[in-house]
Amino acid sequence: MKGWVVTGLFVVFEGADGTGKSTQVAAVSEALKKAGHDVVVTREPGGSVVAETLRSIVLDPAHDIDPTTEVLMFAAARADHIAQTIRPALDAGKIVISDRFVGSSIAYQSAGRGVDETAVADINLYATGNLVPDVTVVLDLDETVAGNRRVDRGAIVDRMESAPDGFQQAVRASFLAQAEAAPERHLVIDATQPPEAITQQVLTYLQCEHGVQL
Repeated sequence: MKGWVVTGLFVVFEGADGTGKSTQVAAVSEALKKAGHDVVVTREPGGSVVAETLRSIVLDPAHDIDPTTEVLMFAAARADHIAQTIRPALDAGKIVISDRFVGSSIAYQSAGRGVDETAVADINLYATGNLVPDVTVVLDLDETVAGNRRVDRGAIVDRMESAPDGFQQAVRASFLAQAEAAPERHLVIDATQPPEAITQQVLTYLQCEHGVQL
């Protein structure tokens, strides 16, 4: 990690579009704040001035972006996000909660877009300085249900959500494969449950596995 010592806790929420990540990021962060923790909530792509600028470009459906270019743009945004937001917060002993991180690049750009997974991993290894989340919460949901949720919320569709058939299924499978490969730092949750039940599962995990006081 480029010679720096992490004293905070880094929590990431992952999952295909429509699984309820934003809801859980808000609920879990609010519960931790009420318990007296100093919490920084952020997102990817984004989380810093430069990264938010890149976000507006890479997610704009008006742009036809080559998959390799997409990988590099996400990695560039992530490097600045870490330098400007994540690393300073962790150094200060804070809890950082991020909506997406490297797992999304592997799922979306490799499994979804077809870019070599080793290349995606290596690029992000350099971009992050080897920073790995303490826990990655994967919200898992059948794509039919997730797709209906995306339609119901009526939000503007970005480049990821407008990907061709089969893309989201590949993304979901990748998140599950990542969790299976490193179960010690992943928590997979059935996202069909009520939001409150999911929030409680995450909080209980953080308390039991990472000593977070609630």
